[in-house]
Amino acid sequence: MERYKEEFIHFMIDCQVLKFGDFTTKSGRKTPFFVNTGFYRTGSQLRKLGQYYARAIKDAFGSEFDILFGPAYKGIPLSVTTSIALEEQYGIDVGYCSNRKEAKDHGEKGILLGSPIADGDKVVIIEDVTTAGTSIKETFPIIKAQGDADVLGLVVSVDRMERGQGEKNALEEIAQTYGMKTTAIVTMEEVVECLWNKPYKGQVIIDDELKAAIDAYYEQYGARA
Repeated sequence: MERYKEEFIHFMIDCQVLKFGDFTTKSGRKTPFFVNTGFYRTGSQLRKLGQYYARAIKDAFGSEFDILFGPAYKGIPLSVTTSIALEEQYGIDVGYCSNRKEAKDHGEKGILLGSPIADGDKVVIIEDVTTAGTSIKETFPIIKAQGDADVLGLVVSVDRMERGQGEKNALEEIAQTYGMKTTAIVTMEEVVECLWNKPYKGQVIIDDELKAAIDAYYEQYGARA
């Protein structure tokens, strides 16, 4: 595993973004682990988060894109901090864009905030995490409604590595359905590899009991194709 991936996993633990216990996802699945990027709450945390996203985006998409689109609401700070990091770290100066939940009818009217999307723009979508792949159904039409833009792909912080609407990994399913590339900073497989029976700051985060619960979850919801 690359060093920056291990550092990112520990960073999520430190920020209480990656948690283990009993949770229910947006798609209704009962899960022993949960990723909540809403717990990145300080300037230093957001700055560092943007740097990790920027690394993943640069590795997957290079520099040939125009807009970083972050769906409301969590995608708004993600798009802002990552666009800053892309410029600072790699000299890639792209626009950031997000949608409003409700269109604005005064001042700067419309459904978008940030950079407008024009015909021919190449767009990368940035999200926190994808479980069953349902959120992209809302995001993709919003982007395409703005003009003849080319949606290159989607980047998330953690690939949960579980089924989407069918039998395939949700990110693979999105890639196939929408004809775009998908990537993540880390996968749950890498998270388990990093934390299982390996103390971090004097504590074992994933012990044998929790590992068994994670394995059982993947028996039920893991990708099968």
